[in-house]
Amino acid sequence: MPPSSVVVESFMRYFESKFRMAGVGRAGQIVEVAIAHHRLNYIHPFPDGNGRVSRLLSHAMAQHAGIGAHGLWSISRGLSRGLPGCPTYKAMMDAADAPRAGDMDGRGNLSLASLVDFTQWFCEVMLDQVAFMSEQLELDRLGQRLATYVERDLGLPSSATAIARDVLVRGEVARGEAPRITGLRDRAARDVLSQLTAVGLLASETPKGPVSLRISATAAETLFPRLF
Repeated sequence: MPPSSVVVESFMRYFESKFRMAGVGRAGQIVEVAIAHHRLNYIHPFPDGNGRVSRLLSHAMAQHAGIGAHGLWSISRGLSRGLPGCPTYKAMMDAADAPRAGDMDGRGNLSLASLVDFTQWFCEVMLDQVAFMSEQLELDRLGQRLATYVERDLGLPSSATAIARDVLVRGEVARGEAPRITGLRDRAARDVLSQLTAVGLLASETPKGPVSLRISATAAETLFPRLF
């Protein structure tokens, strides 16, 4: 039984105060993602529409907790697929709606034990999706595939690979670091960097700004073959 419509506003004020993700460590924030997902749906058990809202909330909270990876893995996919040998998402949500089962089962109206079960299941779903996407992306071998793409597909020298791999590891690199990375003189290093930007593998927000990777659909087939 959901809360009466007349108390939804006070429930949501309490919800906001409890799930601000402030004053707790990373582990606490991750647990909050799972708990808030159920509690929002408990307060708003509409037949349609709110599933998207709660999944969006979970995605945003995961981003805030620093585990969202900017969309490289999806909570929504995990919830739709569930876990082998485990109850479905809807069954777990229903179970977390269970009323308190005696004085040893938490202090609220709902069962704490059921919420713990749901939270553990939710976190296992997240781990399963991280593992799945890690397998698909094969990030541990990405540097090797990037070298193959730069030298074989683009026909650029190994010095270009050195810059590309440095950008891969660090996210972005200042243009002035090209000589240090390649071991070339300034002019030669700038030429190599220009080649990488000319083919579109590296780019920057401003003409003199730091460069970062830009992965085209063509490059993705070599860099992430298991996604296709």
